[in-house]
Amino acid sequence: MKILLLVIGKTDEDYLITGIKKYVGRLGHYVSFEMKEIPDIRNRKTLSEEQQKKAESFLLLQQLQPGDHVVLLDENGSTFTSVGFAENLEKLMASGAKRIVFIVGGPYGFAQEVYDKANAKMALSAMTFSHQMVRLIFVEQLYRAFTILKGEPYHHS
Repeated sequence: MKILLLVIGKTDEDYLITGIKKYVGRLGHYVSFEMKEIPDIRNRKTLSEEQQKKAESFLLLQQLQPGDHVVLLDENGSTFTSVGFAENLEKLMASGAKRIVFIVGGPYGFAQEVYDKANAKMALSAMTFSHQMVRLIFVEQLYRAFTILKGEPYHHS
């Protein structure tokens, strides 16, 4: 089982990079994990929101493989407690999917083509976070989910 986190654009804040590296390193003890950054669209300031979403979606869809279980990190998605996310993750891993792909869209979200490929949508919170912060929050929650599943003391109920 492999888990891929696809994101648009680079993480450019040092404190976020440090935190992301910390949890990505820890995840290696539990699962094959990769975070892949798709470069920002060139000349995006000259594009409409819809044009930008379409261009980003084209690049995101190129990264998907047959058999992927695709989960969009989307403000209108299902919400979970940390324990609920761990339980959902356990079910996904047992489902036989070759790879679970979580996707963070660009600043305007996803084009319809990406929604059409998705198996699920998940919201991290009712609050809005920057796209760079979402990366850190997600990898920490993914790490927390594995510690919950393994009965390790990181998470306190």
